[in-house]
Amino acid sequence: MKYSITGGNLPVVTLQLEAGEKVMCEAGAMSWMDRGIEMETKGGGLGKMFGRMFTGESLMMNHYEAKQAGEIAFASSFPGEIRAVEVTPSNPIVVQKRAFLASAGNIQMSVFFQKKLGSGIFGGEGFLMQKLEGQGLVFLEIDGSAHDFELAPGQEKVVNTGYVAMMDASVKMDVEMIKGVKNVVFGGEGLFNTVLTGPGKVTIQSMPIPNLAGIISGYIPTTGK
Repeated sequence: MKYSITGGNLPVVTLQLEAGEKVMCEAGAMSWMDRGIEMETKGGGLGKMFGRMFTGESLMMNHYEAKQAGEIAFASSFPGEIRAVEVTPSNPIVVQKRAFLASAGNIQMSVFFQKKLGSGIFGGEGFLMQKLEGQGLVFLEIDGSAHDFELAPGQEKVVNTGYVAMMDASVKMDVEMIKGVKNVVFGGEGLFNTVLTGPGKVTIQSMPIPNLAGIISGYIPTTGK
């Protein structure tokens, strides 16, 4: 299977499928495809369906199989980047809600629970994230631009809430309260920061959708009765 990612900050991933190759995607993610590629919508069981619902994904997944060689494309739903990530049994990854776009190979999706309750409630990533494991290629949506860091064992990276897009499953996530009343009230950073501790790779995004939505909402006029 060959793929290319084009389109700048409004990206599309295009896959060239050989006969018999398969790809799975979120419901509604397919942008265009050639004749000879067939779709089947599957749920994968109630447990998996509810798990996807809790992490912001669609209940059903679309499975495409090439009956003959052809092209299929998936577009990002938000300005940013599409990342292709190789997942192996020894290297599962954890991603933000709604990050999954498509995958090829044997990829299992499950709910990832933060070990500490504070990470979920205050960390900005939500109590539930997605864990992707198995063997295959995963295509992920990143909000804005992506910035990668390789953390050594015990090395920490302090991140503003909501900016964590992806991390190796070996990375630990926790939160810490911003010190100082003045910093909290006037600093504009909220009450908490997310703390990531290595070892492992983390990907930080520059434009989380909730942040952008909050900015835009300030420019929408309110109408009185």
